[in-house]
Amino acid sequence: MIFVSEDSMKNINDICFIVQARLGSTRVPGKMLRPFAGTTLVDILFEKFKNSNIISKDNIYFSAWEQDLKDIAKNHNINVFHRSEQSAFSEGEPLSEIYEWYNELPFKYVVLVSACNPLLKIETIDSFVEQFVNSDKEGAFAVFEKKTYYWNKDGKSITDWNGATIMNTKIVEPIYEAAHCLYASRMDIIGKGHWMDTSSPPQPELVVMNELEAFDIDYEWQFKVGEQLYKSSLTSDKEL
Repeated sequence: MIFVSEDSMKNINDICFIVQARLGSTRVPGKMLRPFAGTTLVDILFEKFKNSNIISKDNIYFSAWEQDLKDIAKNHNINVFHRSEQSAFSEGEPLSEIYEWYNELPFKYVVLVSACNPLLKIETIDSFVEQFVNSDKEGAFAVFEKKTYYWNKDGKSITDWNGATIMNTKIVEPIYEAAHCLYASRMDIIGKGHWMDTSSPPQPELVVMNELEAFDIDYEWQFKVGEQLYKSSLTSDKEL
């Protein structure tokens, strides 16, 4: 069981866990309700929450506008935040529109968990939450490590070669890429137009996770590949 010390920086009861979804995706239409390995992406995540060692079901909310999505939450006995149509079709600006729950739910903090990452493990979610609770920062962002070579738009290297004259990924300094599946913020920061305390120092806590778990379904080919990877992960778990 995950242990959060009594002198933690934050109280776990002050954190709301939100899954936000819509059916208006243009790249993968209806991906949240499409059959996926005998279930759906939303069902997969809700089932994982049942095995959490740290997250209370009372603190979980599903932010959705379409009734078909709300019905899934009802089947899992998950709280529903009744998202507006305007929010469901928002492209992300302003933050207070797409995350309109920021001043509607009685919590100081929020952890947003994406349902588009079927390989994401509940142990990883719990670990992210634990690190955020024990951090003195007001935001957290899941990332994975990349040790390779990058250049900016002008062709200038932004990778630290550590004095090497040949490419050797074993010795380069790591760069961290957004995992796009776990985010944490203080609620009132969202109301001010910021997310994860990115407006000024201190920056969000970077929480490193496994890259495979961050496999994100954002395109049709990823839906098909993700389904096969998910089925394979189920077989692997049974063999352990």
